[in-house]
Amino acid sequence: MTPDLYAAMAACRGVCEHLHLPVQSGSDRVLARMRRLYTRAQYLEVVRRLREAVPDVALSTDLIVGFPGETEEDHGATLDLLREVGYDSLFAFYYSPRPHTPARDFPDQIPDEVKRERLAQVFKLQAAIGLEANRARIGRREEVLVERGRSEKEGSLASGRTRQNRWVHFPVDAPEIGSEVNSEITEAFTYYLKGKIYDGREPVTPPKY
Repeated sequence: MTPDLYAAMAACRGVCEHLHLPVQSGSDRVLARMRRLYTRAQYLEVVRRLREAVPDVALSTDLIVGFPGETEEDHGATLDLLREVGYDSLFAFYYSPRPHTPARDFPDQIPDEVKRERLAQVFKLQAAIGLEANRARIGRREEVLVERGRSEKEGSLASGRTRQNRWVHFPVDAPEIGSEVNSEITEAFTYYLKGKIYDGREPVTPPKY
């Protein structure tokens, strides 16, 4: 992550406002044991600079909970990081040994029941954070790329993704898959939005320069 990348994301219309930025843990002690080449403070500085350049950027991340030697304090630091960054989504897993890795032979392995509980806490917290972020989109007009048709589960006739990689489901027919539509967001849920096709002429998002 360099200033050139921040500038490109801010200036290039063809670059959407979404970035997957893996962190793995919010604890410096665990990051060091994982042999990650950054600290929590360095990671947060990347987030700050990115949001300064691209204010509406959506962030997703990867997490590993229950890494050998992870304490309750370490786990708490990860939960605090989720609150501080406010990720739009994440992929989280509990640690499982892999052949030919140093961590497999660490003596302080975490019991499976503890790992599962910590992972459940991560998902519960992220669900609340994601719902709050989605509710903030209600009333906004979004550019949506239509990706699929009818979905019985969400009760939609078409679905697509915004420039921030959020799913939007439409209760009415939308143009064919692969087309771009303007949508006004009407409802928010934990993992997706609902919207209506917007027929106005105003730009959905300001042009980039």
